[in-house]
Amino acid sequence: MGITVQEQTGLFHFTSSGMSYLIQIVDGYPVHVYWGGRLKHRDRMDNLLMHVPERAGLDRLPQEYPQYGSGDFRNPAYQAELADGTRITELKYEGYRITPGKPKLIGLPAVYAEEETEADTLELELKDAYSGLQVTLVYTIYAERNVIVRSVRLRNDGEQQLRLRRALSASVDFSAKQDLDILYLSGAWAREGNMTRRSLRQGETRIDSKRGMSSHQLNPFAALVTPETTESHGEAFGFSLVYSGGFEAGAEVDAFGSTRFNIGVNSFDFAWLLSPGEVFQTPEVVMVYSGQGLGDMSRTYHKLYRTRLCRGQYRDAERPILVNNWEATYFNFNADKLVAIAEEGAKLGIELFVLDDGWFGKRDADNSSLGDWYEDRRKLPGGLADVAERINGAGLRFGLWFEPEMISPDSELYRKHPDWCLHVPGRRRSEARWQLVLDYTRPEVRDYIYESLSAIFKRVPVAYVKWDMNRGLTEIGSAALPPERQSETAHRYVLGLYELLERITAAFPHILFESCASGGGRFDPGMLYYMPQTWTSDNTDAVERLKIQYGISLVYPASAIGAHVSAVPNHQVGRITPLEFRGDVAMSGNFGYELDLTAFTDTEKEIVTRQVETYKAFRGLVQKGDLYRLKSPFEGDDSAWMFVSEDKREALVYYFQVTAVPNPPRRALRLDGLDPELEYEVRQGKSEEGSVYGGDRLMQLGLPLHGQQKDYTSQWFRLQA
Repeated sequence: MGITVQEQTGLFHFTSSGMSYLIQIVDGYPVHVYWGGRLKHRDRMDNLLMHVPERAGLDRLPQEYPQYGSGDFRNPAYQAELADGTRITELKYEGYRITPGKPKLIGLPAVYAEEETEADTLELELKDAYSGLQVTLVYTIYAERNVIVRSVRLRNDGEQQLRLRRALSASVDFSAKQDLDILYLSGAWAREGNMTRRSLRQGETRIDSKRGMSSHQLNPFAALVTPETTESHGEAFGFSLVYSGGFEAGAEVDAFGSTRFNIGVNSFDFAWLLSPGEVFQTPEVVMVYSGQGLGDMSRTYHKLYRTRLCRGQYRDAERPILVNNWEATYFNFNADKLVAIAEEGAKLGIELFVLDDGWFGKRDADNSSLGDWYEDRRKLPGGLADVAERINGAGLRFGLWFEPEMISPDSELYRKHPDWCLHVPGRRRSEARWQLVLDYTRPEVRDYIYESLSAIFKRVPVAYVKWDMNRGLTEIGSAALPPERQSETAHRYVLGLYELLERITAAFPHILFESCASGGGRFDPGMLYYMPQTWTSDNTDAVERLKIQYGISLVYPASAIGAHVSAVPNHQVGRITPLEFRGDVAMSGNFGYELDLTAFTDTEKEIVTRQVETYKAFRGLVQKGDLYRLKSPFEGDDSAWMFVSEDKREALVYYFQVTAVPNPPRRALRLDGLDPELEYEVRQGKSEEGSVYGGDRLMQLGLPLHGQQKDYTSQWFRLQA
């Protein structure tokens, strides 16, 4: 396993435990040969390119990093404009280098290897002789994971400036022999994570974000799958971009049925000036192969992102159960009200209290004070330290909400520094939620935020931070950049954000950071590198959350998914669902509550106490187990999933019924991921008695279901070998 090179044929063969990826140098071009199930390495493998017609030209050649203008008329992976205004470059192979392990990316988040033996990295050097553009294609293969990671470095080795107009992270040409579907996550605010699947035909299918963030609308992920691919069968080729800004991903089918897929930073409104000697580094894309369906692809992403993307002391730690005051009080609270909620939470076994928006400046609504990061003494006469100490005294840790990337026009910060927002001179400044976006391309802006937050963290015992971002980027320009670099603003914003996050998470490693962007507007691998969990959606309705959490799990592990129980009627859709149902849905992620605990009845307190006890018993399995999706909420009125321990001796199964059916047939839920040779004791809910079933029976015949004939019901089962 690793990387094998055949010098005489120019072949590079990547192998992992269950995957092969092959590149061959043909006439100086790196050509994509194969990606799929593992192939045995043989002395002669150069005949694998038989499907490429002779004398077909570049338009039929399956290149690894194609250019435009020299005979390939499909979408290129990059485009450069030279000093004379021309856009023709032609990269040719110059050499290679193989190193053990996986190198870091300068200024960008990336997956990593803890030991050099985990992975091997190949760097292919390409050069355009005319301009001096030097391009390094970087590939990392993990030995025991069906994962290949790609990124690109572009360096100007010429004597004149050049401008990158497009610089994607990866391009893969699939053979015409493969009919493919594309699968991706779509949606909007409050309905993120919809699974969208369509067949690919001649022409182009494109998903992207021009919002300066990865977006609620489309996630920076797509998979190409064979038409017969299901959760447990068929091939899937996943592409996940480790980036938090505007992105693009496209699948283009040519006249002969070949499919080119590429992904990277959105080239719309993008340009990057490279002076002689300067380097541009693309974000990396994590490519996963599965020959056993979507579930296997997802579990590969889950384990990689949970253990080799997330970092810090909370990477492997069990996450605390929290209560957030937002839907309980919104902006209308005082110190005593907050402490009362926390004290009630302590009685119920909750571990963390989070103070949300409204504690700073003169923030009585969402129309002021962003940027003024000091406590409002009208609401908190003793300050944050007093509230935190009182909450700690009740037995809970203290957490705090910030929106550090924004500035309100009605704020002391804006009155002092009106040029610190993203803006274009002479144009209006578009407000959303009465706020503008701080210009994170500027180091003085990042320094101000770092110092403001650090001052709080040094005097207040903050154990958790919810880092919010509530609008996209508009008037994308910077007063600190010269005219020729204005098109770099959006990407420089993201780089500035990453620089700040690196500083602040390194300085305060004891704080658990959770990312949020009006919910799931920036649920991406780039943010997970700094913050190991994300607020999945502002929509807390349990029925809607079935779809949201199911869809997000296509790429992201349960340990990254923030999931809370909120009040009814639900504040987003007005639906009334039982507390038990809401709790079971939320327990399939990082569990918490977002309501007024002091308003609970004695019966509700008993239910919550049981939920908290249950989650504490199971959260290690939920947050670290292998997830198997059993029934899709996108395909019917019921849904189910399960978590299985790595040794397959323990499992937790959830089944949800949204609407009841009169006089229903007998039902059984076919499980997955168990050991067919083992016998399992199955207990429903908190029952002390169980039944014994063979793993083979549970997976082939199913687990009998005997639920109530009511809307909004759920069942959970504990399996022990």
